[in-house]
Amino acid sequence: MKRVVFISLSLTVILLTIFLLNSAYLVQDVFAQEILYWGSQGETVRRVQQKLINWGYLYGYADGYFGQLTFDAVIKFQRKNGLRVDGVVGPETFNALGMFVGTRQGGTSRGSTTRQNEKILLAKAITGEARGEPYIGQVAVGAVVLNRIRNPSFPNTIAGVIYQPGAFTAVSDGQINLPPTQTSMRAAEDALNGWDPTGGCIYYWNPATATSRWIWSRTIIRVIGKHNFGI
Repeated sequence: MKRVVFISLSLTVILLTIFLLNSAYLVQDVFAQEILYWGSQGETVRRVQQKLINWGYLYGYADGYFGQLTFDAVIKFQRKNGLRVDGVVGPETFNALGMFVGTRQGGTSRGSTTRQNEKILLAKAITGEARGEPYIGQVAVGAVVLNRIRNPSFPNTIAGVIYQPGAFTAVSDGQINLPPTQTSMRAAEDALNGWDPTGGCIYYWNPATATSRWIWSRTIIRVIGKHNFGI
């Protein structure tokens, strides 16, 4: 009798261990709820790279740094799998990689979830770039991002535009990771709904802090707050 109880307890321990190990693996996958882009680094980048290597999209080894080779591999993966091609690993690409990010919850449709994710990302960009600006100036920054999507010279997604290498200071200095303010969320919504105070501009810059000589070759269309807006 004691032997039977011992075997039963041992089996229970083994099954519990397997469950916990599997749970830990899933937690790791769900933990990867972030956006990876050129310059990102860390364990999540390494895991994405390893998947791309295993599936023949990336050659080399997983070093945990999102550089040119990883960017090119992500582009290939997105094209092959019918995803939006922007070189950014966001919820849609994470899901396609089997990393269980941005899954449907409750009755939320994929379309509404994507819209919400895009609004939050746009709001974070507005927060990082223009949180000290008047409200119309914050909407204007959001409008520039959306205007770039429609311009063939830029990526065709919000994430692709925002995380295009060197495009926005907020990405370079990490301010893109600040929580979006309530005002920036409203500004993002207004921009997404079609309000464009810039009249179609695809550039903006602060003349007091701009260090690029090239930006001054742009034609200034509007001045809103501290920013020039141009084409």
